[in-house]
Amino acid sequence: MSEIISQYGSIFLILACVFGFFMAWGVGANDVANAMGTSVGAKAITIKQAILIAMVFEFAGAYFAGGEVTSTIRSGIIDIEKAGFADSPELLVYGMLSSLLAAGIWLLVASHNGWPVSTTHSIIGAIVGFAVVGISRDAVVWSKVWEIVASWVVSPMVSGILAFFIFRSVQKLILDTENPFANAKKYVPFYIFLVGFAIAMVTMVKGLRHVGLDFSFGESVVMALGCGVLAMLLGVFMMRSIKDVPGADKDFHFTNVERLFGVLMIFTACSMAFAHGSNDVANAIGPLAAIVGVVQSGGVFVEESALPFWILLLGGAGIVTGLAMWGYKVIATIGRNITELTPSRGFAAELAAATTVVVASGTGIPVSTTHTLVGAVLGVGIARGIGALNLGVVGRIFLSWVVTLPVGAGISIVFFFLFKGIFG
Repeated sequence: MSEIISQYGSIFLILACVFGFFMAWGVGANDVANAMGTSVGAKAITIKQAILIAMVFEFAGAYFAGGEVTSTIRSGIIDIEKAGFADSPELLVYGMLSSLLAAGIWLLVASHNGWPVSTTHSIIGAIVGFAVVGISRDAVVWSKVWEIVASWVVSPMVSGILAFFIFRSVQKLILDTENPFANAKKYVPFYIFLVGFAIAMVTMVKGLRHVGLDFSFGESVVMALGCGVLAMLLGVFMMRSIKDVPGADKDFHFTNVERLFGVLMIFTACSMAFAHGSNDVANAIGPLAAIVGVVQSGGVFVEESALPFWILLLGGAGIVTGLAMWGYKVIATIGRNITELTPSRGFAAELAAATTVVVASGTGIPVSTTHTLVGAVLGVGIARGIGALNLGVVGRIFLSWVVTLPVGAGISIVFFFLFKGIFG
């Protein structure tokens, strides 16, 4: 039993909860705003509706499908044995506290300026920073870090390519036809089916295991097909009331068609929030779970410990509060400033991003929702021609991505030595 942990254990727990909530607040203000930006930007839903959708689906994603990524963030980036936490577990506590605080501060700055940065990078940069400087370079599992670095290039590319082809299919099947409205009525239910199936499939295959439900692959496919059909029927019911208004297309040729895509965007907004919760709640609660585990076991670090339910609650509450208070700043950047979004374009971007993120969560790689979504929005922009993109905004976004890792690491190192000085 470590003396420092037995002496300050309750203080560490209180700090961990406060910093964990602060970090989750940052995730809500910055990252959830990304997830909702396309829907709000395309005027498919209002800010209030976005917050309600996020409350329900972010939490569901975190609870049902967030376990895989949490274990990566908690113990995958640092080699526990080489770091020597067995002899001085308080170092892990200082490090994880510093990481939460550092990442939270950087997200606060970024959200204030409306920059969509990656919460995943913020927390990983912070963890790597304290581990390299405060413990030793060998303590970092570099193969895991390079895997994550590779995902920065791969995830925006994959979601960009997916979004490009999804939007081209919309152009070919619906927008560039003789009767776009009738074709939209015909094909939009199929797109809704795809959304329902994709999200359900990954949740069944990967997510429900830590809630104690384990389905075979075959059972998962059948249930996911069922979810897709249900979503499709609900969509058809919601679209029933949308009629082709003859004068509405006067200013914009596809006004009536876009109203049908507005229904579809409600489904993609829900799926994006679910995907985001499954991947990014880990950024806030992974380090918190590590601290709680060490303190409650009296200084013994367990790599795989059960995730207490109240930690997920705290993470979910922080995310929703952040979105409600400050989310509108980043929503404007993603939804309006990169390229002009309509419901059909926003749908293509969201479906592509959600699919990429959910598949990544399933494999346990913490990709950045921000990168996948910006990649997807770029893909849709490129499908309309490079002139449709606001390259100045794109440049600023890329710059804020590059700075995130070193800034997170730097702030984290300062706090690590500060905590070491205070409690050591």
